[in-house]
Amino acid sequence: MRLFTTLIIVAVIFSCCHARTQNDKGENLVVQIQPFGNFPEEDLQYVYNGIKKHYPYVTLTKALPLPKKAYYAKRNRYKADSLLTFLSSRTGEGEVIIGLTEKDISTTKDKVKDWGILGLGLCPGKACVASTYRLSKTKRQEQLFKVCIHELGHTQGLKHCPVVYCFMHDAEGRNTTDEETDFCPDCKAVLVSKGWRFWVPRSISPLRH
Repeated sequence: MRLFTTLIIVAVIFSCCHARTQNDKGENLVVQIQPFGNFPEEDLQYVYNGIKKHYPYVTLTKALPLPKKAYYAKRNRYKADSLLTFLSSRTGEGEVIIGLTEKDISTTKDKVKDWGILGLGLCPGKACVASTYRLSKTKRQEQLFKVCIHELGHTQGLKHCPVVYCFMHDAEGRNTTDEETDFCPDCKAVLVSKGWRFWVPRSISPLRH
């Protein structure tokens, strides 16, 4: 009887997980990676491969110029909030998009009007953005991936996590990516319920459109 009950529970969990990976049309949600400007190809590929290990439906899009409306001339930065608005306007049903840039980005934080950041994501939402500007030169790619996976976590509804090693840990104005190694069990459980997976898939060539 216990075995039968366990099988029923597993079946229900599997059904829920599968259902949440699809939109209303029954299609799998797609993560789009949108580079801005002359974003380095090697960094783009590193992020693509890293995300692919956690979520299978990922595509690369052709580079776009950064929107002029997002530029903050006073600090020679781009407003992340404006970038999210721009990205959201280009994101269709059943898609989540992450913009990548080498330029410095900022947002308003509490009483600080222009707070420099590594990344920003709607929580929940369908757009996020990450910048390499404040990352270590020697660990840029690894740190960039962690910023990206953090912001994508926000789009899935994950808030900041108190666990120091978790990808969702709040940097609080610092670059703490070197301390982050994985999602904690609680954050991982939320993502698994939404169709994320945590094993290395077979190699698949990225798609560009």
